Amino acid sequence: MRLDDSSLLASLHDGMFQQPLWHDFLERLRGRLQAPYAGLAFDPPHETGLVALHARPVTSLNLGNIFTENNLESSKPRRPMREGRVYALGELIDPDDAVRNAWREEELLPIGIEDLRAVRVVEESGVNAWLCCGGRHLSSSATSLLTALAPHLRIAMRGFVALERERLRSSLASEAFGRLNFGWLTLDAQCRILDMTAHVDQLFQRNGLLRRGRYDRLTPASPDLDRELTALVKRFAQHADARPHAVNLSRDPRMDMLVAPFRGASVAAGNAPAAIVYLSGDRSSQADRCEQLVELFGLLPSEARLAWEIAQGIPIAEAAANLNLTVETARNYSKKIYAKMGARGQAELVRIILSSVLAIA
Repeated sequence: MRLDDSSLLASLHDGMFQQPLWHDFLERLRGRLQAPYAGLAFDPPHETGLVALHARPVTSLNLGNIFTENNLESSKPRRPMREGRVYALGELIDPDDAVRNAWREEELLPIGIEDLRAVRVVEESGVNAWLCCGGRHLSSSATSLLTALAPHLRIAMRGFVALERERLRSSLASEAFGRLNFGWLTLDAQCRILDMTAHVDQLFQRNGLLRRGRYDRLTPASPDLDRELTALVKRFAQHADARPHAVNLSRDPRMDMLVAPFRGASVAAGNAPAAIVYLSGDRSSQADRCEQLVELFGLLPSEARLAWEIAQGIPIAEAAANLNLTVETARNYSKKIYAKMGARGQAELVRIILSSVLAIA
């Protein structure tokens, strides 16, 4: 049979982007066959169990009872389905299998499913998918249509698996960025935000130094920085080999920004990215960090302030000046700090702080 319904094929390939998944496709398939039931089941990547989708008005069926191994407490194993071949219900349920036949009597017949056609495909990574339709009497056209749809279903599942894989990678990367108080966003030549990691909004809200302005434009609170950013992005749009530029937005709590030309290729619709902005910010102020050092290591407040300066890699003389201490006093404090924290020097002090709960506080 020639598959000449372009709307049916379009809805099949578009179904991975819908919620619920493949809703329009299953409705179109049910209408095409004039059948009360159309369903799609697959074993999703990175999860256990079977995902079963269906078209109205029939309620969802536990398709695992006939498609997966021993889903019911049956003594007889399910008959294997050859990929690409359409099976009738009688071929899927052994006449001697009392458990599955009881399921058929109790769940299928009451909702008008006396006959069923099903086809199995296997996506290249090993994900199985089953497409089926059910009703009182199904003609040979149902078998022909499922046979014609099988290769297209395999392609659609390949796209779905690839999309889910990228969603998982994106989710893991986003979580890691969030734990590091790090994020990125891309800008077009007019400084409009095109894309960004999920935690960038939190960085915006934390100190108000940057915000999403009118027309989705990245807008610094400082007019001088706004002009600098606008000029940078304009230059990057014209010269992709220009050097990145780093900016310290705040010292307490610390927040830094690196603006770089976007050198990747983009096939997305809309404006092409001209620049990528990397943001890194601390969640806590210096006062908060010092208070946490007092609580965690039993330091005095004056010692905690010096310990935090030292942990930033600041030389002892400069740290003393920042805290209005003499160098001799700062050295005495540092000895007490190292003793209380069990550190033998500045490098070990930094390691202890970065490996403590302060790293995620």
